Amino acid sequence: MIDEKDLESRIRQCIQEEEELQFRTFTNRDALELGLNILKRAEEENKSITIDIERHGQRLFHYAMYGTSMDNDQWVERKKCVVNRVFKSSYHFFLWLEHRGQNLRDRGLDEKEYAATGGAFPLTIRDAGVIGTIAVSGLPHEEDHALVVSEIRNFLSRG
Repeated sequence: MIDEKDLESRIRQCIQEEEELQFRTFTNRDALELGLNILKRAEEENKSITIDIERHGQRLFHYAMYGTSMDNDQWVERKKCVVNRVFKSSYHFFLWLEHRGQNLRDRGLDEKEYAATGGAFPLTIRDAGVIGTIAVSGLPHEEDHALVVSEIRNFLSRG
């Protein structure tokens, strides 16, 4: 259980990340480059993850590293469902539920379809809104979230 002040601080951090990490455009080539950047980072850190990038319901990048399984694909899908439902990162939604002492069922969401756990981030076009998701699965959920956020930030900083 996360204490109240820490929860509030983490929620503010998620809000800041979602406001900061927005794209001007996002092409198929951008998805490939970002996906490969996430893959390279995971390989450098000797971590096994599944990576998925989707825009308007079309999967643009998907890679399952050695050591992952079909379970990781299912986690990715459930995390993406959260982002597509609430237009926040799946980690942000996890923290939001914790802050309210709620779970998915309390919000009318089926745990077979949704996962309130870190690792999926909204693919947002500035001044347009959420158009997709960038998701990973395979690490503890805070690490999944941190990896996605870090690599989106790196990608955007390179212009």
